[in-house]
Amino acid sequence: MTARPVWNAAYRREIWSTLSNGAWDLVIVGGGITGAGILREAARLNLRTLLVEQSDFAWGTSSRSSKLVHGGLRYLKTGQVALTHASVQGREQLLAEGLGLIDPLGFLLAQYENDGAGGGRLIYGAGLTVYDLMAQQWSHRYYSPQDFQMMAPYIAPTGLRGGFQYQDAQTDDARLVLRVMREAADEGGVAINYVRAERLLFDGTDEPTGVRLRNVPDGSTVDVTARVIINATGAWADTLRKQVGGEERIRPLRGSHLIFPAWRFPLAQAVSFMHPVDGRPVFAFPWEGVTLVGTTDVDCPPPLDNDPSITADEVAYLLAAVAGHFPALNLTHEDVLATFAGIRPVIGSGKDDPSDESRDHVIWSESGLLTVTGGKLTTFRQVARQALEAVCVRLDDQGTEAGKSRLARLHEGAPILRPLDDGGAILEPLPGVVRQRLLGRYGADAAALVAAAQPGEMESIAGTVALWAELRWAARAEAVVHLDDLLLRRVRVGLLAPKGGVHHLRRIRRIVQPELGWDDTRWEAEASAYQKLIDAAYSLPDETIPDWRGLLIQSRAAQAAATAVRRQRRRSIERRAGLGFLVVALGALWLWVRWRRRVMVEHG
Repeated sequence: MTARPVWNAAYRREIWSTLSNGAWDLVIVGGGITGAGILREAARLNLRTLLVEQSDFAWGTSSRSSKLVHGGLRYLKTGQVALTHASVQGREQLLAEGLGLIDPLGFLLAQYENDGAGGGRLIYGAGLTVYDLMAQQWSHRYYSPQDFQMMAPYIAPTGLRGGFQYQDAQTDDARLVLRVMREAADEGGVAINYVRAERLLFDGTDEPTGVRLRNVPDGSTVDVTARVIINATGAWADTLRKQVGGEERIRPLRGSHLIFPAWRFPLAQAVSFMHPVDGRPVFAFPWEGVTLVGTTDVDCPPPLDNDPSITADEVAYLLAAVAGHFPALNLTHEDVLATFAGIRPVIGSGKDDPSDESRDHVIWSESGLLTVTGGKLTTFRQVARQALEAVCVRLDDQGTEAGKSRLARLHEGAPILRPLDDGGAILEPLPGVVRQRLLGRYGADAAALVAAAQPGEMESIAGTVALWAELRWAARAEAVVHLDDLLLRRVRVGLLAPKGGVHHLRRIRRIVQPELGWDDTRWEAEASAYQKLIDAAYSLPDETIPDWRGLLIQSRAAQAAATAVRRQRRRSIERRAGLGFLVVALGALWLWVRWRRRVMVEHG
């Protein structure tokens, strides 16, 4: 394998200048985890593959997910057993191969009286048993209310019936995308960000034979030809589909999150509970030194051109969930460190409740355009392989040995992530946790990252778990075009530090400006744009936040009234049952008396 290319401005110019040199076997439009996974698997098959992304890699859903690599326990409730099984298998393989990037996460599932969970201990226990058996393990256990509180000390004790503990996993979603892409590039895949697929090219045929690409930074264009074009643009998939006559089928749903400082909302593991207002599942868990709370699930109609952001109603909804189940912490909007919102590419089926829509993926072939959308972060490898099955059928004659061979290689037991050694002597002096974190997030680049560090840069950035050296490496080698690429997706300072880390910008500038080759005018423009973006999309909204305490009071009043009605109904049923039993008993006694009299008369 040749030396890894450094993804800097010079490399980007070189790649752009050669895009039209010959036909591509495959052009992938979309630089999230779905596109990255397809690029990785296509490179393994020696397909000449290009991936383009109109914004930054992982700009969309793949950097704004809930950060969970989970098996989809809740999908068992809706009968999506196949999706749950695929998710569990994907989670287990990622945990085995990506330690430091995908890490185990204990989950506590709280059960309260009248919490709308719709199932008791027996039902949840059965579901978790199936969940564990799919992973060939036994990780779940039921805890009494007292023991449950010891594991989640600040959870509300009133009405707590106990709960379960089980195992799932978490990740840094944007870093997962970058590692998959970098490993795809090692095997010949080409990926370039800030290149928009302007329109499909048909060359006099009914099926697309290429794509016109626009270099977003300078506006230049180039036409590329491809044997197959894959639309992996997620929530934006209908844009390309319309060019081949496809009807709109995507239902974009926004999932918003709150981030709290860990000292203000301390948790040792994830806690899942039912929202006190509508009974939807909500979670809170420790991630990268902060505590993340989510998520909402609301329609997000087009246009989807700007960074999505949380609304005031969503803030109130999540604060009501936190206040209802962790009242002792007295958390308010003033404690919120940051927010973020992502757009889920869900296939619309007309259901009234967005949460009832399926999260499974689909693959559509429409007039030669292959669209891959939906699905979950956890199953990206399975999705990629299914998409490439369709590609192999188009490209290869399956009756030949070559065609059979490529399709067979697609399903070989290759790892999702390349196995790594311990990083060599340069990583050996680092604390074990730091070494594992760097190896997981940067893969084969971890040693080069440490080697590039200047004095003092192997220290953590205050308020985060990230290192100053990570900023230098990302600016030097990871296709950073704008400052938000660096601080929101390569190194997650924008989510972990107060106000997006703007108070760190002076030192950040000293480290990364020379690496990026920006003059002072460019730096000032980027810093200004970054601060505006943090205010607009990663902070609390400007409008007044509704009274979440009022929501709780109304909800509790409604629950109390409903409980009173249920008790009254139960008493009424019990009274009717008692009266019925008395009538039956009297009737039975009367029949017995008549029988006895008849017997006595007959025996006179």
